[in-house]
Amino acid sequence: MQPLKDKTTKMFFGTEEEVFNLLVKKDHAFRKLNEVIDFPGLTNPLRNLYSETGTMGIDIEKGFRALLLQFWEDYSDREMENAVKENIAVRWFCGFGLAEVTPDHSYFGKLRKRLGTQNIARVFNEVNEALRSKGLFGDVSKFIDASAIVSKTALWKERDKAIENGEEKLNNANVKDYAADKEARWGAKSKTNIWFGYKNHVAVDMRFGLIEKLTVTPANILDFQTLEEICPRNCMIFADKLYDNRKSEFVLRSKGCHSGIIRKRKNKTKNKDLDYWKSKMRMPFEGTFSKLRKKAKFKGKVKVLMQCYFEALAHNLKKAVLNLPLKTRPA
Repeated sequence: MQPLKDKTTKMFFGTEEEVFNLLVKKDHAFRKLNEVIDFPGLTNPLRNLYSETGTMGIDIEKGFRALLLQFWEDYSDREMENAVKENIAVRWFCGFGLAEVTPDHSYFGKLRKRLGTQNIARVFNEVNEALRSKGLFGDVSKFIDASAIVSKTALWKERDKAIENGEEKLNNANVKDYAADKEARWGAKSKTNIWFGYKNHVAVDMRFGLIEKLTVTPANILDFQTLEEICPRNCMIFADKLYDNRKSEFVLRSKGCHSGIIRKRKNKTKNKDLDYWKSKMRMPFEGTFSKLRKKAKFKGKVKVLMQCYFEALAHNLKKAVLNLPLKTRPA
């Protein structure tokens, strides 16, 4: 690599690698992240998404790293454009040289579309296996719950349009005919906690709080109805009383799991002391849901699912960076 020279002063700085080592702190989280994950191996299968003929574009590994940091920092596309252009640590992590042209905001939306949700789900599962091999998953007990994802906060115009068309009111039966997000629905945790959008159903490993499985549904789908899809095998499952029903118990038995579900008041087998213990056990991991984004970046269930996979991936890698030591140090 040729030495880098300032065009104004002609002062010698050294190679790009030496400059990055000087400007990116030795204990920077991105340095740890580079050691936790084999990014070349992870992104190599994604190269099949591009044709081998034609003009060479931005390397897929650079693009994937940029998308990961976009969700890591909760940047918009335009904010990510500025970050990769102006932030030295971001530029270094993504693999762009000091003088290399970086992508504009439109690139990130195109790349997400090209990758698709299935590829991101595969990457998420592969990263989890890598983290499991490093001892970050306990695989003894899991905490399952759902959190709200708001698609739109108010639909007054849509309601007025529905009434003009002869509808009695705007509800889950007809909202798809009026809302911009055709797959979003109203959901409720209580009489006062009501939102329009989706639910993110998540299984959290109760060792370091890493997310193991997830799925997204419209907000009107009941929490326990997705249990079979996200329930791990052969462990103890902690969940709130919304999962206390026969179907949930059947799913847990079929998965070889022991029930840690809090019982409803009307359940004859309810043990208040036992339920108090269950609540204490899951309490440290309830914060996982508070760290996940509560607003949909995109419209449609598939795109919201991609958002949730990326957010879960960023969440797990932050936990890995926090709990794993930095093995090597730059000179």
